[in-house]
Amino acid sequence: MKIGFIGLGNMGGGMAANLVKAGHEVRAFDLAEAALAHAVENGCVSMGTAREAAADVDAVVTMLPAGKHVRQVYADSVIGTAPGSAILIDCSTIDVASAKAVGAQAAGQGYAMVDAPVSGGIAAANGGTLTFMVGGSDEGFGRAQPILAAMGKAVIHAGGSGAGQAAKIANNMLLGATMVATCEAFLLAKKLGLDLQTFYDISSKASGQSWSMTSYCPVPGVGPESPADRDYQGGFAAALMLKDLKLAMAAAQDADASVPMGAAAEALYQAFANGGGGGLDFSAIIRMLDAEGMKSA
Repeated sequence: MKIGFIGLGNMGGGMAANLVKAGHEVRAFDLAEAALAHAVENGCVSMGTAREAAADVDAVVTMLPAGKHVRQVYADSVIGTAPGSAILIDCSTIDVASAKAVGAQAAGQGYAMVDAPVSGGIAAANGGTLTFMVGGSDEGFGRAQPILAAMGKAVIHAGGSGAGQAAKIANNMLLGATMVATCEAFLLAKKLGLDLQTFYDISSKASGQSWSMTSYCPVPGVGPESPADRDYQGGFAAALMLKDLKLAMAAAQDADASVPMGAAAEALYQAFANGGGGGLDFSAIIRMLDAEGMKSA
């Protein structure tokens, strides 16, 4: 299958490489020359523009920073350029309104399109173990599923257009809030004199267990290897978590949903980013919480 792939950043680069490994011809484009060169090293074919990447393909996959970029790329380079028979797959994490608007624009021109944001981070993108939450018609999902399966371990149909983004936003709000609570619990345990490995051994098998603890522990040397063991480098940047939390807050306001824990997490990650932590993994917020505790001691 010929697949146009637009957006080869930390996530997109690994995803495109896995499509190549699955036997597809990937025609790749990114504004960053280094990202494009890395994709070529992984077997992708370099294209000069997004429009060229979308032409004469069976599918188009996009992985872009924000809703405005998705709207622009589809309006300027994909819709009307890709063959009408191509399935359009946007894997960006964006606002629900933009996902629905672009999906409607594509449908109006006869395209099948799905929004398919991902969960799993850079390691999962590279390893082909992402989880995809897919919004779109049954037909669109059926056509997108085998392509997404080449990049992930789970591909779940969440509902109609925009439902994939809704699932991703709600999921990451939960993740942000549970990471903050996990950090707080470890810091409290430390101040109460508990050995942190012992606390992990207990809580990871008790009612306090969560993914943030057992798969992504924010404490170095505790639990499976995580960004905490690499000085919080790599992983999922705090700035990206803040972006997702802001999307969740906007969606909650539109839906008149009460999200006090999500709002608290957003405020904390905003403070962390303002203090220079945006480029670190989101679990590094434990540093800010620890410092705040020392100030109040």
